[in-house]
Amino acid sequence: MGAALKAVVTRVTSARVETGGKIVGAIGPGLMVLLGVATGDTSDDARKLAAKIHGLRIFADAAGAMNLDVARIGGDVLVVSQFTLLGDARKGRRPSFVAAAAPELGRALYEEFVRAMRLLGPTVQTGEFGASMQVFSVNDGPVTILLDTASSETPPRAKE
Repeated sequence: MGAALKAVVTRVTSARVETGGKIVGAIGPGLMVLLGVATGDTSDDARKLAAKIHGLRIFADAAGAMNLDVARIGGDVLVVSQFTLLGDARKGRRPSFVAAAAPELGRALYEEFVRAMRLLGPTVQTGEFGASMQVFSVNDGPVTILLDTASSETPPRAKE
């Protein structure tokens, strides 16, 4: 298994993250991003994934089609670190997390991703890296997209 920065991107009407009973990040309409960093990921991966997510056209336009990105709707982004996205449960019932980056690299690339997203313009809130957190979200749609940086290949388009 190669390195792959992973993200679960959910369109939300609101989301928040708490630690120790205190709200550490909260947004209204926008995107909640659960982000997992793998061993071997790079700053370039973090910046590219931030740009990809920022440009995702998963919000409805006036005709109801998913044609708008988070910037076009004036939405916010909540980014929560989640190393468990790198869990591998193919063998047995207890996931292995050997593909997850060490905490130092994980924190650095999580912060790089957040920095890159902020540079793109939206208001960005975060969880607390390495903390035990409670995440609350009101999914809109629901619309949830799984992304990773493992492959630069573009899947073939469906024939119309």
